Amino acid sequence: MNTETNIRALATLEYVPYIDDTGQLPEQFQGKIGVYAIFDQERVLQFIGYSRDVYLSLKQHLVRQPQQCYWLKIQTIDRPSRTALESIEQAWIAENGTMPLGNGKHKEKWINPIGVKALMTTEERENYQKPVNDELAQIKILKNVARRVEADILAVLETRGCQMQIRFNPKLKEEGLLDLK
Repeated sequence: MNTETNIRALATLEYVPYIDDTGQLPEQFQGKIGVYAIFDQERVLQFIGYSRDVYLSLKQHLVRQPQQCYWLKIQTIDRPSRTALESIEQAWIAENGTMPLGNGKHKEKWINPIGVKALMTTEERENYQKPVNDELAQIKILKNVARRVEADILAVLETRGCQMQIRFNPKLKEEGLLDLK
């Protein structure tokens, strides 16, 4: 099966605000298959990705990298085709001239759940590492750290005017991870 995909140049696509005037992500991309480029406040390209549901992916990226997600450029396609999506992604990276940090050395921060162990305060780390703590005590500490990090993320999003409902997976908090449910 040969799928001909019209690759639009990144420079020709319109910027779309990541969070609109009503505090929501662009809902026209719910359930849409496509490639998206994420830009920071100064419109510097941060990450290029593709998804079978652009809206859900954008939501994940927003909670993982809230300070980097201000503008979008998106090209949707009608049928899922990894080859077509990867072709667009590679064309945009080539057009950019350099690999966006989110596709290079910072890729894990964009695509993986947030590991809260790395975000522990000195006090939290010392408490977690106490020899008297059993596994249950460590899980409780991890959950509390995850709740603190979650509150920090939600506070940042609130200052950005985000009104969208965000719910983290409670089961992952026990493992020291934050990801959307």
